[in-house]
Amino acid sequence: MTRFTRRGFLGSAAAAAGVALAPAFPARAAAAAPKGTLRLGVASYSMRKFSLDQTLAMAKTLGVTSMTFKDVHIPRTDPPEVTKALRARIEAAGITVAGGGTITLPNDPVEIRKNFEYAKNAGFPLIFTSPDPAALDTIEKMAKEYDIKTVIHNHGPEDKWWHRPQDAYAAVKSRDSRLGLCIDIGHTTRTGTDPVAAVRECKDRLYDMHVKDLAVKTERDSQVAVGRGLLDFPGLFRALLEINYTGQVGLEYEIHEDDPLPGMIESLAYERGVLAGITS
Repeated sequence: MTRFTRRGFLGSAAAAAGVALAPAFPARAAAAAPKGTLRLGVASYSMRKFSLDQTLAMAKTLGVTSMTFKDVHIPRTDPPEVTKALRARIEAAGITVAGGGTITLPNDPVEIRKNFEYAKNAGFPLIFTSPDPAALDTIEKMAKEYDIKTVIHNHGPEDKWWHRPQDAYAAVKSRDSRLGLCIDIGHTTRTGTDPVAAVRECKDRLYDMHVKDLAVKTERDSQVAVGRGLLDFPGLFRALLEINYTGQVGLEYEIHEDDPLPGMIESLAYERGVLAGITS
């Protein structure tokens, strides 16, 4: 595994400066657009090969203050006091905990409650889930009891139940408002669904978002740094601004797992450039 060193930090900072000087978004993005801002953050799954302390150091280099956390960084097997201590360490580093997961939830009330207790101790205002549809009644009950937003994460063509955002939306739209969805734009695209259209269709239950880019819209393994692929980020950001989206736009960088920082720097530089271009 690549060591996370001071030299690596300096090299990444130089890369960030180079990316910042490059064209950050297509020319069409400079046209009239809604004003506002988006909360650009990171899913800690992007740093899954690194410790929590290394991950927080990377977040500082990336200039992000909002993150969602995978259980590789806040383990679900830890006792409550350890989980709470990890949360305090994250907050002390200047990071807002935006949520956690993804957690697979079976149709088992005991298991579901255990995961909501974990989310409470970790300070998650929101949890990503991949739930058994038969468990939704229990999940709705727990979401109300713990007052934690609970979102279904779509995982594309391979997902047993939740291929598209619209599949999750249909399951939650008539339930308690704490139940919603996280749109993963990469998985969404691979189903032949336009993420921009999905944002508008599911706007009232869209509570989080995972972003990535693809060189081939149907191929999971074609992920590239954001801005190097085919996904329409100006259109996506415009749609999010139009619906007054307040959740995190979380970069989930799944490639180069042993050395993700250069690609993450490039991706966030592009995202920031697009956002600046459409809101200037």
